Amino acid sequence: MMNMYPSIVRVIQDCEAVCDHMVTHAGRMPDVQSRAAQLQLLRDCADVCALAARYIASDSPFSRESATLCADVCEACAAECMRHADEASQHCARVC
Repeated sequence: MMNMYPSIVRVIQDCEAVCDHMVTHAGRMPDVQSRAAQLQLLRDCADVCALAARYIASDSPFSRESATLCADVCEACAAECMRHADEASQHCARVC
């Protein structure tokens, strides 16, 4: 089936990629001990973005539910990333 939402899928995939990168980046930060919540949300966000992108791209009957969950997790991830002043976290917050 043809994907009717390629731009949405691309945005979600971009968020997944940024969150995946941030897991590694944040894990190497000197203050990694204070980033447990951020690291968990980054992993969750990347995972849910991957699932939502696949569901939306394949026009799954679960597309809407996965998109809603994706939006909720992305919002939580963005809020947590905003708590950290480094540019990478701020960029991640904007992408989410």
